[in-house]
Amino acid sequence: MQRTNFGDMACSIARTLDVIGEPWSPLILRDIYVGIGRFDQIQQDLGISRKVLAERLKSLVANGIAERRQYEANRCEYVLTTKGLELADLLLVMVRWGDKWTAGEAGPPVLYRHHDCGQVSHVELTCSTCGKPMHAGDVDVLPGPGAAGFAS
Repeated sequence: MQRTNFGDMACSIARTLDVIGEPWSPLILRDIYVGIGRFDQIQQDLGISRKVLAERLKSLVANGIAERRQYEANRCEYVLTTKGLELADLLLVMVRWGDKWTAGEAGPPVLYRHHDCGQVSHVELTCSTCGKPMHAGDVDVLPGPGAAGFAS
Protein backbone atom coordinates (compact mmCIF):
# COMPACT_ATOMS: atom_id res chain seq x y z
CA MET A 1 0.00 0.00 0.00
CA GLN A 2 1.53 3.29 -1.09
CA ARG A 3 1.49 6.25 1.27
CA THR A 4 -0.21 9.46 0.13
CA ASN A 5 2.28 12.23 -0.66
CA PHE A 6 1.03 15.09 1.47
CA GLY A 7 4.02 17.22 0.45
CA ASP A 8 2.38 17.99 -2.89
CA MET A 9 -0.76 19.47 -1.33
CA ALA A 10 -1.25 23.23 -1.16
CA CYS A 11 -1.59 23.06 2.62
CA SER A 12 1.04 23.80 5.27
CA ILE A 13 -0.50 21.28 7.66
CA ALA A 14 -0.32 18.53 5.02
CA ARG A 15 3.25 19.46 4.12
CA THR A 16 4.28 19.34 7.79
CA LEU A 17 2.58 15.97 8.18
CA ASP A 18 4.55 14.76 5.18
CA VAL A 19 7.70 15.35 7.26
CA ILE A 20 6.55 14.18 10.73
CA GLY A 21 3.05 12.77 10.25
CA GLU A 22 3.54 9.25 11.45
CA PRO A 23 3.64 8.61 15.22
CA TRP A 24 7.35 7.83 15.65
CA SER A 25 8.83 10.99 14.13
CA PRO A 26 7.51 13.48 16.72
CA LEU A 27 8.69 11.16 19.50
CA ILE A 28 12.14 10.86 17.93
CA LEU A 29 12.16 14.65 17.52
CA ARG A 30 11.26 14.98 21.21
CA ASP A 31 14.06 12.66 22.26
CA ILE A 32 16.65 14.55 20.23
CA TYR A 33 15.29 17.86 21.57
CA VAL A 34 15.76 16.75 25.19
CA GLY A 35 19.28 15.46 24.52
CA ILE A 36 18.72 11.80 23.74
CA GLY A 37 20.62 11.80 20.48
CA ARG A 38 22.46 8.52 20.10
CA PHE A 39 20.78 5.80 18.05
CA ASP A 40 20.89 3.19 20.83
CA GLN A 41 19.60 5.68 23.41
CA ILE A 42 16.64 6.65 21.22
CA GLN A 43 15.92 3.01 20.42
CA GLN A 44 15.98 2.07 24.10
CA ASP A 45 13.92 5.07 25.22
CA LEU A 46 11.16 4.50 22.68
CA GLY A 47 11.25 0.72 22.37
CA ILE A 48 11.14 1.21 18.59
CA SER A 49 12.57 -1.35 16.18
CA ARG A 50 16.03 -0.55 14.87
CA LYS A 51 14.76 -0.71 11.28
CA VAL A 52 11.93 1.77 11.85
CA LEU A 53 14.21 4.09 13.83
CA ALA A 54 16.83 4.04 11.08
CA GLU A 55 14.17 4.88 8.48
CA ARG A 56 12.71 7.74 10.53
CA LEU A 57 16.12 9.22 11.34
CA LYS A 58 17.10 9.02 7.67
CA SER A 59 13.92 10.92 6.79
CA LEU A 60 14.48 13.57 9.48
CA VAL A 61 18.03 14.09 8.23
CA ALA A 62 16.91 14.19 4.57
CA ASN A 63 14.30 16.83 5.45
CA GLY A 64 16.85 19.00 7.27
CA ILE A 65 15.24 18.49 10.69
CA ALA A 66 18.20 16.70 12.27
CA GLU A 67 21.82 16.10 11.41
CA ARG A 68 24.32 13.43 12.32
CA ARG A 69 27.37 14.59 14.25
CA GLN A 70 30.37 12.47 14.95
CA TYR A 71 31.40 12.46 18.62
CA GLU A 72 33.96 9.63 18.50
CA ALA A 73 35.86 7.88 15.70
CA ASN A 74 32.99 5.57 14.72
CA ARG A 75 30.14 7.05 16.74
CA CYS A 76 27.49 9.57 15.72
CA GLU A 77 24.65 11.30 17.47
CA TYR A 78 21.69 13.23 16.14
CA VAL A 79 21.10 16.90 16.86
CA LEU A 80 18.35 19.23 15.73
CA THR A 81 19.04 21.81 13.08
CA THR A 82 17.56 25.30 13.27
CA LYS A 83 14.67 23.94 11.19
CA GLY A 84 14.29 21.09 13.69
CA LEU A 85 14.29 23.41 16.69
CA GLU A 86 11.50 25.43 15.10
CA LEU A 87 9.57 22.20 14.53
CA ALA A 88 10.08 21.38 18.23
CA ASP A 89 7.99 24.49 18.94
CA LEU A 90 5.07 22.49 17.57
CA LEU A 91 5.78 19.85 20.20
CA LEU A 92 5.48 22.49 22.94
CA VAL A 93 2.00 23.33 21.67
CA MET A 94 1.14 19.62 21.68
CA VAL A 95 2.46 19.36 25.25
CA ARG A 96 0.21 22.22 26.34
CA TRP A 97 -2.84 20.45 24.90
CA GLY A 98 -1.79 17.06 26.31
CA ASP A 99 -1.13 18.50 29.77
CA LYS A 100 -4.58 20.06 29.80
CA TRP A 101 -6.60 17.19 28.35
CA THR A 102 -4.70 13.94 28.96
CA ALA A 103 -2.43 14.33 32.03
CA GLY A 104 -5.01 13.11 34.52
CA GLU A 105 -4.83 13.59 38.28
CA ALA A 106 -1.10 12.90 38.44
CA GLY A 107 -0.45 16.05 36.43
CA PRO A 108 1.97 16.64 33.58
CA PRO A 109 4.88 14.22 33.26
CA VAL A 110 7.37 16.96 32.34
CA LEU A 111 7.71 20.62 33.31
CA TYR A 112 9.30 23.35 31.18
CA ARG A 113 11.34 26.22 32.63
CA HIS A 114 11.57 29.35 30.49
CA HIS A 115 15.18 30.56 30.11
CA ASP A 116 14.34 34.28 30.09
CA CYS A 117 12.32 34.46 33.33
CA GLY A 118 13.44 31.23 35.02
CA GLN A 119 9.87 30.19 35.77
CA VAL A 120 8.18 26.87 35.06
CA SER A 121 5.60 27.71 32.42
CA HIS A 122 3.85 26.58 29.25
CA VAL A 123 3.51 28.01 25.77
CA GLU A 124 0.68 30.31 24.78
CA LEU A 125 -0.18 31.18 21.21
CA THR A 126 -0.20 34.89 20.54
CA CYS A 127 -0.67 37.03 17.45
CA SER A 128 2.67 38.03 15.95
CA THR A 129 1.28 41.49 15.15
CA CYS A 130 -0.65 42.62 18.24
CA GLY A 131 0.60 40.15 20.87
CA LYS A 132 -2.91 39.17 22.03
CA PRO A 133 -3.84 35.51 22.57
CA MET A 134 -4.60 33.73 19.31
CA HIS A 135 -6.65 30.53 19.19
CA ALA A 136 -8.47 28.69 16.42
CA GLY A 137 -11.76 30.49 17.15
CA ASP A 138 -10.04 33.88 16.89
CA VAL A 139 -9.00 33.73 13.24
CA ASP A 140 -10.47 33.74 9.77
CA VAL A 141 -8.79 31.47 7.22
CA LEU A 142 -8.05 33.35 4.02
CA PRO A 143 -6.37 32.21 0.79
CA GLY A 144 -2.65 32.94 0.64
CA PRO A 145 -0.33 33.42 -2.31
CA GLY A 146 0.32 29.68 -2.62
CA ALA A 147 -3.32 28.64 -2.33
CA ALA A 148 -3.86 26.75 -5.58
CA GLY A 149 -7.47 25.65 -5.52
CA PHE A 150 -8.24 27.05 -2.06
CA ALA A 151 -11.86 26.41 -1.12
CA SER A 152 -13.35 29.09 1.10
